[in-house]
Amino acid sequence: MGTEQPDAAPRKSEFVIEATDIVKRYGHVQALGGASLQVRPGEVLALVGDNGAGKSTLAKIICGAVAPDSGTLAFWGEPTTVTSIRHAQELGVETVYQDLALAPDLTVAENMFLGREPINPGWFGGHPARLDRRHMRAKAEEALRGIGISTLTSVDRTVRDLSGGQRQAIAVARAVMWAKAAIIMDEPTAALGTRQTGIVYDSIRSAATRGLAVIVISHDIPKMLSLADRIAIMRQGRTISNTEARQMTLTDVVTLMLGGKATEAA
Repeated sequence: MGTEQPDAAPRKSEFVIEATDIVKRYGHVQALGGASLQVRPGEVLALVGDNGAGKSTLAKIICGAVAPDSGTLAFWGEPTTVTSIRHAQELGVETVYQDLALAPDLTVAENMFLGREPINPGWFGGHPARLDRRHMRAKAEEALRGIGISTLTSVDRTVRDLSGGQRQAIAVARAVMWAKAAIIMDEPTAALGTRQTGIVYDSIRSAATRGLAVIVISHDIPKMLSLADRIAIMRQGRTISNTEARQMTLTDVVTLMLGGKATEAA
């Protein structure tokens, strides 16, 4: 599992990820106008804001899908230019996308190793190399157990046959399995029912308990106030508040999102 791999060099910062004064423009539209974010290991950071506030753009920059126009990213205090999603993965950052990026006709185990399949080398005498399916099944089962997922009867089931909550849980378990430092989740419970949403939220807290930093983009502010350790609020491309969740109320968050001033968070 990714979190079992120790860092070779001393850490220069208490933060896994630090994004500072990030700016991103698309033509004449400024998506980010100086956004900042910090997240520690074992912490759930909720990133909230109205539609168009820049949440997903900031997440895409951190995970290497989009390049910023200016600003700095640092991992464990080391300034880093993230050049691609693969580069972010090498830095230990995994992302759970809104569309989950799962292949419906493949099994749970195959999806959890998608693009990183282990190969058994061929033997002398003409035996061809082939996928190490036994290893894939064992690691997939271990990853699901590790985040408390007990609703799947077999990792050999195809994703097409699973519920929405189970699919989300697989995407989270895959991220936890490969992440060394952090997981980014973009609206992980969109369109899910109450029970399925509970499965995903349990998975998020389990990932943080394992020592990973977790950034969650969500419109479910009441749940974020109880689930997250800190709330980062964005408005018009900027981060305007970064406060411990226990110090915030729903009124505080909504007021700041809409441009007012909240007494407790100001």
